[in-house]
Amino acid sequence: MARQLKTFITNLGFFELAVAAPSMKAALEAWGMGHNAFQRGFARQTDDPRIIAATTAQPGIVLRRPVGSKGEFKEDAELPGDLALSAPPPPKAAVNPKSERKSSPHPKPQETGANRAAIISFEKARAKRERERAKQEQVKQREHAKRRRAIDKVAAEIDRARQEHEAAMAEIAAQRDKLDRRARLEEERWQARREKLQAARDRAEER
Repeated sequence: MARQLKTFITNLGFFELAVAAPSMKAALEAWGMGHNAFQRGFARQTDDPRIIAATTAQPGIVLRRPVGSKGEFKEDAELPGDLALSAPPPPKAAVNPKSERKSSPHPKPQETGANRAAIISFEKARAKRERERAKQEQVKQREHAKRRRAIDKVAAEIDRARQEHEAAMAEIAAQRDKLDRRARLEEERWQARREKLQAARDRAEER
């Protein structure tokens, strides 16, 4: 038997969020929360008939309204200008489920075709969110791969330029060695010739 949809609400930034979901876990997934906001008192189930009517009309779709307002929950609600300048009030504390059942019990609705259709609509909305998240993850992966390729390309160019520089310096060093050897040979040739010429001059002076 399919589980009945329930309406859950929470606060996120300047907005109050509401969603019709079969469980608290499903509501957290719809809100994109990584922590259990119900255990921390930041989320709860509501029995407000206006909120329930709005969410069950769009199962699985996260509706919102500005925090502190009494307006209708909408998928594309915008923040009023006066609220944008003020901080949102702290979220309501969680209500003890046992005491809440005693004071305002939630009657268990009967399994009907309409409820089954709502469950199916919720599952479709959740599948759509998962597809969108998967698509966003694919975009991130492609962007990461593109950046990686760009980095690898620059690194390869740097390595190639370094190799060219080292080859040029090695050639210069080899040429320098050749010049040093030529300089030594020239110095030795000059010294030998000078000594020979000086000896000839000395002999000429002795005559």
